[in-house]
Amino acid sequence: KMAAAAGGAGAAVAAAALWSEVNRCGQNGDFSRALKSVNKILQISKDDVTALQCKVVCLIQNGNFKEALGVINTHTKVLTSDIIAFEKAYCEYRLNRIENALKTIQSASQQTDKLKELYGQVLYRLERYDECLAAYRDLIRNSQDEYEEERKTNLSAVVAAQSTWEKVMPENLGLREATYELCYNSACALIGQGKLNEAMKKLQKAEVFFLFALIFLQDVTEEDIEAELAIIHGQMAYIMQLQGRTEDALQLYNQIIKLKPTDVGLLAVIANNIITINKDQNVFDSKKKVKLTNAEGVEHKLSKKQLQAIEFNKALLAMYTNQADQCRKLSASLQSQSPEHLLPVLIQAAQLCREKQHAKAVGLLQDFADQHPANAAEIKLTMAQLKIAQGSVTKACMILRSIEELQHKPGMVSALVTMYSHEEDIDSAIEVFTQAIQWYQQFQASQTRGDNPKSPVHLSLIREAANFKLKHGRKKEAISDLEELWKQNPKDVHTLAQLISAYSLVDPEKAKVLSKHLPSSDAMSLKVDVDALENSHGATYVRKKAGKLTGDNQQKEQGQGDVKKKKKKKKGKLPKNYDPKVTPDPERWLPMRERSYYRGRKKGKKKDQVGKGTQGATTAGSSELDASRTASSPPTSPRPGSAAAVSATSNVIPPRHQKPAGAPATKKKQQQKKKKGAKGGW
Repeated sequence: KMAAAAGGAGAAVAAAALWSEVNRCGQNGDFSRALKSVNKILQISKDDVTALQCKVVCLIQNGNFKEALGVINTHTKVLTSDIIAFEKAYCEYRLNRIENALKTIQSASQQTDKLKELYGQVLYRLERYDECLAAYRDLIRNSQDEYEEERKTNLSAVVAAQSTWEKVMPENLGLREATYELCYNSACALIGQGKLNEAMKKLQKAEVFFLFALIFLQDVTEEDIEAELAIIHGQMAYIMQLQGRTEDALQLYNQIIKLKPTDVGLLAVIANNIITINKDQNVFDSKKKVKLTNAEGVEHKLSKKQLQAIEFNKALLAMYTNQADQCRKLSASLQSQSPEHLLPVLIQAAQLCREKQHAKAVGLLQDFADQHPANAAEIKLTMAQLKIAQGSVTKACMILRSIEELQHKPGMVSALVTMYSHEEDIDSAIEVFTQAIQWYQQFQASQTRGDNPKSPVHLSLIREAANFKLKHGRKKEAISDLEELWKQNPKDVHTLAQLISAYSLVDPEKAKVLSKHLPSSDAMSLKVDVDALENSHGATYVRKKAGKLTGDNQQKEQGQGDVKKKKKKKKGKLPKNYDPKVTPDPERWLPMRERSYYRGRKKGKKKDQVGKGTQGATTAGSSELDASRTASSPPTSPRPGSAAAVSATSNVIPPRHQKPAGAPATKKKQQQKKKKGAKGGW
């Protein structure tokens, strides 16, 4: 017994020493050594609640969340939920078991401040922003410690998420933007509202705050600095992309990727945005970037809508790269996840159209419209577009007219009338006008009592219908619309003039009666300064003023001349042998052969005559070509155009077959000339 007591006292002394070691290591932040001491204590007393708690904390501090959760689940009898609820929920949260963490927090008997903090984080990850906002407001209202700034930052992040993903107009929380995190979250909220210029200024302010804060921060590595700046710069690039500055955005995106930040969520978002800029161009780059969206842990870093957008873009990229099976697989998976969403069905229809299966695409869209009537309008617009692409304009009109909620819209009416006019179906176009006008009449009757004036849209439709009917010769139908318009506004001279014009073709007497309501010319005269109008900047006609100008008018004309100088005409160049004393030849514009004084060339008469005209023809008669006569008779210069055709039965030898006297001598001369001047052959 004495030995046993001595052994127990020794164990107690050893345990006390170990606890002192645990306490000292905990204060120094050396949780690895503390864990070794705790394990030794548990060897002495395996069910020591405090030791088990310390072990769980040491494991959490070392990042071993799975092992810590295993210890908690192994010792459930000792470590009850009241004791270890926060540590268990935190481990589940860090292991991305968000639903389990929520259940653990809600099952705790006492809601401590630590559990409330974690509860806010869990609600944010679950995208339950309204509850999260209420939780953080309660924490800020009932807490006063050194973590107040972090709570305000989280609160602003919730507001930014509501503005971005739920399109909720954020309320002014009165948070003083004293840190770069608050400025960044404020910028994100402004992006959700579409205030891009203000958001860019906030991001620039956040960057300045961050660089200023580096002066006071210690032990900050370059990686940390680049990571924080990459997030700010990535959001700046996103704003540039929304503003249409795609080249600037693409350059900034690529700069961030070159830095190789460790945040897989940031890289995935940037890669996705680059893919959206590339679209169906630069597909090779997009296929490289899409790998960044498949990194491990991305699904835990991004919101559901961000992940959904990435999957949509993957399906579109598969379609652009002609991977039909992959595109169908991705779009079908998206449709199963979100059956009411439009994009998966539209992607499938687009893929079918690329495969020239337009009828199948229309059928797919029709089935979706029947199953989801809430989204039928957008689907039917796509169906109509496909029908127009196929050339079935009438069927497209039928589909558009089946969209009841858009029938009365001015844009829809205009589109239908244009399409029916293209098909020369005037009756259907007029019917579209009539249905729209009747809808507005019924709507006005249900909203008001009595004969109230018609809405501007209603009156605009009536006027457009009247103009359309007048244009297509439906005068009688147009008259009723014009009378309705004139009844609404009897002072409208334009409508009255149209009405008189229409009646003049149908009932001239009625037109004369109505013309009495036109105002007199004196009443319609406008006080217009004609001179000022003619001298205005946009005047296309300027009155010519006769005579010389004097005084101020002359100065004005000179002033106008200073503004616009007249072009000077260049003097024509005269020939070098021009003599002003000699009268120019009146026939100088005619070719030399057609002039009256032309006498032909002096040298080579026979050479010039030979070869002119058709083959076998002679010039100036056969007697002139006789060598015996040419010796005694003086030569005469031939007149142009005097050659006469020789009949085929004539005995005269053609010129090319004759051998005139002295032929050998001339042949030698010709050969000599050829040797001198010839430089190339045929």
